Amino acid sequence: MDLRKMKDDDKLDLCRKYYLGGFALLPFLWFINFVWFFKEAFRRPAFEQQKQIKSYVIQSIIGTSVWIALITAWVVIFQLNRASWGATADYMSFIIPKGVS
Repeated sequence: MDLRKMKDDDKLDLCRKYYLGGFALLPFLWFINFVWFFKEAFRRPAFEQQKQIKSYVIQSIIGTSVWIALITAWVVIFQLNRASWGATADYMSFIIPKGVS
């Protein structure tokens, strides 16, 4: 998609849709929103919708960062405690390693 061909109102609408889509447990949309609209929010000369786009872009990168931190924390905790959690961890796993090291 080429954002240069879109009107500013359409850009704001698309940015808002991606931002709201991130709340549907799709944090990758927040990252895409940040990447696509960063130049519109921070590098382009001022225009009417820029303040709202900037707000969505900032909130999108914050949401992405929080999700990355949560997923990383969960993976570390699970990997460190999987063996001690016994059958409960096995029920959460797709691949069950044989034995305990």
